[in-house]
Amino acid sequence: MQLLVIKRSGSREPYAREKLRAGVSRACSKTMVTAEQIDDLVDSVETELTADGKREVTATNLGEIALAKLRNLDQVAYVRFASVYRQFRSIEDFVAELHLLTGQSDSGTSSPADDRVSATISSTSDSKSK
Repeated sequence: MQLLVIKRSGSREPYAREKLRAGVSRACSKTMVTAEQIDDLVDSVETELTADGKREVTATNLGEIALAKLRNLDQVAYVRFASVYRQFRSIEDFVAELHLLTGQSDSGTSSPADDRVSATISSTSDSKSK
């Protein structure tokens, strides 16, 4: 069965395993994730996509499935993939995603790493406003 991906623009293109694998591989670059683990992740995404028997899947759904699986595999790869897939435009986008990943809310307690990120954001914002 041929699976079509509905892109954000509304256009459709055939699902390409290598395209998904390349994106996941880029996200996993210089991490401890092996090629076998990447292949297993892509296999798992494909299994999930074909299990419901649909002929079309949105790019959004495909990306969310891949993100969920990356989250369990490697947090750095997850954030890298999310930054491209969710089109992060600022450091605040990264910080918000890191808070989601670690289960923290803006009103939660902060760690020393959070404090360093906040200080960096603050100093970056201060230098831009001068």
